[in-house]
Amino acid sequence: MSKDIKIKKGLNIRLKGEASKTLSKAPRSKTFVIRPSDFHLITPKLVVKEGVQLKAGDVIFYSKTEEKIKFVSPVSGTVLKIERGAKRVITALVIEADQKDLYLDHGAASTASMDEKEIKNHLLASGCWPFIKQRPYDIIANPDVKPKAIFVSAYSTAPLAADYDFTLMGKEKELQAAVTAMSKLTDGVINVGVGKNSKSVFESLEDITIHKISGKHPAGNVGTLINKLNPVNKGEVVWTISPQDLVIIGELLLTGKFNAERVVALSGSSVKDPKYYTTKIGSEVSTILYTSGLNEEHVRVIDGNVLSGNKITPTGHLGYYSNTVTVIPEGDDYDFFGWNKPVFNKVSVTRALTFSWLQPKKKYDLNTNTNGEHRAFVVTGSFEKVFPLDILPMQILKACKYEDLDEMEALGMYEVAPEDFALTEFICVSKQPHQEIIRKGLDLMYKEIG
Repeated sequence: MSKDIKIKKGLNIRLKGEASKTLSKAPRSKTFVIRPSDFHLITPKLVVKEGVQLKAGDVIFYSKTEEKIKFVSPVSGTVLKIERGAKRVITALVIEADQKDLYLDHGAASTASMDEKEIKNHLLASGCWPFIKQRPYDIIANPDVKPKAIFVSAYSTAPLAADYDFTLMGKEKELQAAVTAMSKLTDGVINVGVGKNSKSVFESLEDITIHKISGKHPAGNVGTLINKLNPVNKGEVVWTISPQDLVIIGELLLTGKFNAERVVALSGSSVKDPKYYTTKIGSEVSTILYTSGLNEEHVRVIDGNVLSGNKITPTGHLGYYSNTVTVIPEGDDYDFFGWNKPVFNKVSVTRALTFSWLQPKKKYDLNTNTNGEHRAFVVTGSFEKVFPLDILPMQILKACKYEDLDEMEALGMYEVAPEDFALTEFICVSKQPHQEIIRKGLDLMYKEIG
């Protein structure tokens, strides 16, 4: 039975530069990069060397601790370079792409006749398993543990994030094949969150439970969906999958090809023509940046949205899970006595010399300036205004800081991920790195508790 979810706590950050609903094919990228750092807590074990020829879908490395979890090439080409960092840790695999992709045939699969073991083995062998993440710990799912439910958020509320209703148009067959297969991997249901007023392709699919979501950001976060429907307690596991990753899984099941295609939203006030592009995992960001053009040179390119994305260079590459590239002005200028003047052009949850609350629908041209320096963690009571989860945000952050595992468990650490704390980080007057604090807390729990 479906459940409507209305989020009252939160904050909508309306920014200029939303991607127009037009889709173009990005120029073919010369190189593609896969970074092991995109797969948290995974230690890669290489199966390729520099100069090796690859097809799209060929295995390039696997997890050292769980050899069943394989990672494959998004394109056909040649392994150009294997980059290493301190202690020879692999930081990136650079693949020089062919002009046209040749695909490794994994074999089409009939999801109706396959059982749980066959589906799981097929996803593991083909390199699709890394798309499936789990809570607790927000890491790639353990294939030996059955989840109590699966969650998919097809509703974007983050600033300038890709619109799933647009990016998934025409992908009904792939999505149906994927959710039918995934439904056999859990004893629970596949919960899909869609916008209350949206026309999502998921509404025509079977084997899922639809939930209509409305309210302020982070209403669209999958963590919000989990918290409101089926919170994760100690000893329980749920899986999460991004809608575009479901499309890749579905196409693999239907055709036998690992087609790492992505519809990416290029957005931000520094982009001349913000729009959507069809590209592939790991492609050069410059192929879409310079096609749309930039309004200025001094910019911050973000792989993801402005709240939880990662800074990259204009010549960098798309992350493995990314479907948004945001470009905004670099904020390295400062206002003299800026803390002591009325502010009309910035977003704030307080009313102390700030007036964004008077114009809730106004769109802002914000830069990366943090408007303050790192300082002692102070209690303001503002986090609870934007944090809709049934969890105490300040208390769980402090428990992570002083590494009290018992308290972290009691406060609900098993169901959170760093992105759930992006808004509290945005409004934090102490300028504390909330997402980094939560990530370190989760890593500590995984190490000590497992």
